[in-house]
Amino acid sequence: MSFLGKAIEAIWHTGVVVYGTEYFFGAGIQQMPAGTAPYGTPLRVLDLGVTHVPKDVFEMYLDEISPRYTAATYSLLSHNCNNFSNEVAQFLVGASIPEYILNLPTEVMNSPMGALIMPMIQNLETTLRAGAVPQPPQFKPSPVHMVPQVPKKVDKPSEASQEKVVPPAVVPAGTSEKKPAVDSLGEARSKVQEEIGKEFAAIMASGTLRASEAAALATKKVMQKYGHMSSAQS
Repeated sequence: MSFLGKAIEAIWHTGVVVYGTEYFFGAGIQQMPAGTAPYGTPLRVLDLGVTHVPKDVFEMYLDEISPRYTAATYSLLSHNCNNFSNEVAQFLVGASIPEYILNLPTEVMNSPMGALIMPMIQNLETTLRAGAVPQPPQFKPSPVHMVPQVPKKVDKPSEASQEKVVPPAVVPAGTSEKKPAVDSLGEARSKVQEEIGKEFAAIMASGTLRASEAAALATKKVMQKYGHMSSAQS
């Protein structure tokens, strides 16, 4: 971008795709089926790893952090969609999004035009906050109860619909992005997720930790347990 007086590859917007859903920060924490977000086709899709965090635990975590991610707390330079994606990625897989995305605001502010556009950005954010109307949380956890699935006829997707498919950034353990195949580790992975869920519930029942802390601790305990078992067997 020549306007800034230095080369800036892009103004990045990011979200995290996991469990077939894309989660991102805009007017609060928002979620949409993967590939349907209103920002067009992604320029890049990065594989961040495999998560062992069950979906219901992840949704409790999002519900807990939602007060920090609202329309009123949004800041283009210091608290934006990329900060949200980075925090969620660290929770799910212990990984961060690329530094060139996180460091973009610093790059802009250090450009020759940075000092000139800073007042405009601040005035814009002040105006948006002044006009912000309190809203209920955008993120709505899915029901806990299981709904019986009725077999349905699945039509072959058209070429146009196939082009819109966005591969997940974080893959839930026990799933595959490729065509269905027999997974010899699938049962073990499901057991790990089940144990994480039970451990999480037990920690939350003690009332000593927040949901995000309890989820991290539960995942750590179970993974250490299976890590020790693998070491003993090898």
